[in-house]
Amino acid sequence: MHRKAHIALCTALGLAAAPLAAEDPEAGQALYRTHCASCHGIDAMGEGPMRGVLTIKPTDLTALSADNGGVFPLERVVKRIDGRDPLVAHGSPMPVYGDFFEGGASVGLKAPSGQPIMTSEAVADLVAWLRSVQADG
Repeated sequence: MHRKAHIALCTALGLAAAPLAAEDPEAGQALYRTHCASCHGIDAMGEGPMRGVLTIKPTDLTALSADNGGVFPLERVVKRIDGRDPLVAHGSPMPVYGDFFEGGASVGLKAPSGQPIMTSEAVADLVAWLRSVQADG
């Protein structure tokens, strides 16, 4: 078996027995302030200082659940942040810091279907913070 395939298989089998990621909203908030607030604003409502120069205006990240029938759109958010679902806003994919979120340990976040969504620990932490700032329905 090819080494990469063996590692992938072991990782997949280990994931079934291991708990899913322990998300850290405080670490996520720090990441947000460093990598996201310039566009989405310190309050995550889409009013960051870079808003005026973007072709596509930043999303109000506090309304993700409300805009999705009251359910946090976990898979869409993870894939938008880690680059699997790119958004071309001003000539480059969102996020501008996408390479940063690609590294680190891989973790699994539990999707509503029960299936894990694999991503980096940094993305898991950022998603935990985003979940914590969702406006009430």
